[in-house]
Amino acid sequence: MRIGGLQKTTLIDYPSEIACVVFLAGCNFRCPFCFSKELVLEDIDLFEISFEEFFLFLEKRKGQLDACVICGGEPTLNKDLADFCRRIKSYGLKIKLDTNGSNPEVIQDLVEKKLIDYVAMDVKAPFSKYKKAIAVDFNINRIKNSIEIIKNSGLDYEFRTTVVPTIHTLSDIKEIAKQIAPAKKFFIQNFRNDKEPLDINFKKVIPFSIVELEEIVEEIKPYFEICYLR
Repeated sequence: MRIGGLQKTTLIDYPSEIACVVFLAGCNFRCPFCFSKELVLEDIDLFEISFEEFFLFLEKRKGQLDACVICGGEPTLNKDLADFCRRIKSYGLKIKLDTNGSNPEVIQDLVEKKLIDYVAMDVKAPFSKYKKAIAVDFNINRIKNSIEIIKNSGLDYEFRTTVVPTIHTLSDIKEIAKQIAPAKKFFIQNFRNDKEPLDINFKKVIPFSIVELEEIVEEIKPYFEICYLR
């Protein structure tokens, strides 16, 4: 496990909590529109911090933070993730896991051991178009299993999709909503071309208009307790 970065304070990544965000390196997907290039490819020499430095930070911030968000990359690739969560929890912090859903067994294990309190899963595309979105071959049943595990976990959770022209159509968004519904929360995130993505060609992609995405959100809202455009 390599820690590829630390955001010391966030008020938006864990709902209603003051949190920090720890970024774990490595990912099994190669989404061409991803902005976390250094983490995905583990090219993080300039950003890597030691475990000692991270836990010293948590010690110093005792009583000031409510939670820690673990994201990546893809955190569930790490065999020692449960131990990492357990140590974070020893500081009295809640944990939110950000995941691509590729390792349902790991998610189930963390849920059963009560090592996470909130799960956010990125649903990359309609199941029929997943390979186009993640740029690797993958067993889609593992994604489906993760969705069901999260929905039945008893934890607070959210699903979210970053929508990208050339990858998604507007009708794809409705299809994704139907595939995960009913569920607590589903958020649409518009692609941004103001950073350098994994595939540099996506720098030229023009995002969907806010108006057309808001219209789609209105259509799919009935499937969820909370649904909006981020």
